[in-house]
Amino acid sequence: MIRARDAETTDVGYRRRLLRAGPFTIPLRTRSLITAAAFVLAIAILTIAALGLGTYPLAPDAVLSALLGGGEALDRTVVFEWRLPRALAAIVLGAFLAIAGALFQTVTRNPLASPDILGLSNGAFTGMLLTVVFLSASWPLMTAGAVLGGLLTAALIWGLAHRGGVQGFRLIVIGIGVAAILASANTWMLLEVELETAMFASAWGAGTLNGVTAPPLTGAIAVGLPLLLALAVLTPQMRQLDLGDDVATATGARPVVVRTLMLLIGVGLVSVATAVIGPVAFIALAAPQVARRVSRTPYLSLVLSALVGAFLLLASDLLAQHVLPAALPVGVVTVSVGGVYLVATLIQEIRHRA
Repeated sequence: MIRARDAETTDVGYRRRLLRAGPFTIPLRTRSLITAAAFVLAIAILTIAALGLGTYPLAPDAVLSALLGGGEALDRTVVFEWRLPRALAAIVLGAFLAIAGALFQTVTRNPLASPDILGLSNGAFTGMLLTVVFLSASWPLMTAGAVLGGLLTAALIWGLAHRGGVQGFRLIVIGIGVAAILASANTWMLLEVELETAMFASAWGAGTLNGVTAPPLTGAIAVGLPLLLALAVLTPQMRQLDLGDDVATATGARPVVVRTLMLLIGVGLVSVATAVIGPVAFIALAAPQVARRVSRTPYLSLVLSALVGAFLLLASDLLAQHVLPAALPVGVVTVSVGGVYLVATLIQEIRHRA
C-alpha cells in the first residue's frame, strides 16, 4: 500500500513529503515535484508544436486528433511517420545526454565535466567513422562502433588522469586535450574518405535530428533502457557518495566501484545518443546544472536532469528548424547557446574561487 505522510518534514533545508511503498520510503520534495511538472508540461506543449509545424502545418487540435487515432489519413501519416520519430528522438536522446552529464558531474564534482567537454562524444564519432569507412553504415554496426569508441576514449582519459587518485580538474584538462586530438583525427578521416561518405559523416557529425526514423530510435531505447534500469539500482549508493567516501564506505557502499559503474553507464548513454543524432554539444553540460538551480536540490537529480535535457534538445530543434531564417542542424544551435553558457559558468567558477 502506498501512502504519503501527511506531515511535512525538513531534509537539509528542503521541504518534502515521504511516500511509503511497503518497506520503501521515497522522499518527494515539493519544489522538485513542481519543477518536474512544469517541464513535463513544457515538453508536451513543444511536442505538439513540433508535430504541427512544417510545410504541411497542422493545428494543435488536429495533432491531438491524429495522436488519438482520428482525423484525416494524411494527418496521421504526417504525425506518426514524418514528425513523431524526430520529436521522440529529441526527448529520449536529450534525456540520455542529460543523465550522462549528471553522472560525470557527480563523479568529478565539477559543473564543467560533461561527455562533450571530456571528448567522449568525439571518441564516439571516431568509432562511428571507422565503422562507416571500414565496415558499413548500418545502424547496429554504427552503434557498436560509437559505443566502443566512447569506451576506449573514456579508458584512455581515465588512465591518463589516474595518478594518485583522479582529480576532477585534471580529468577535464586531459579530456579537452584528447578531444582536440580526436577532432583532428576525425577531420583527417573526412578528408581522406570518398565524397559521399564524407558528406554523410559531416552532416551527422554536426549533430542533427534530420532523417531520424523509428528503427534507430527503437534500437537506442532498447540499448539505453537496461542502462537506466542498472542506474536505478545504483542510485541509492550514488546518494551515499554525497556524504563522503568514508561515510559511504561505512554504510556499505564501495566508492570506486560505484563511480566506475556510473562512468560506464554515462559512456553507454552518450554513445547510443551519438550513434543516432551525432555529437550534440551543450545538453549534457548544461541540463544537470539548470535542473539543480531551478529545483534547488542539494545534488544533481537524474530525473530532473533528464526532463531538462529533453526540453532543451526539443526546444533547440524547433529553433533550428522553424525560427531561424534557414534550417540548421540542431547541433549548431546547441553549440552556440552552449558557448555562452560555458563562458558564464567559467566566470562564475572564477568568482567563486576568488
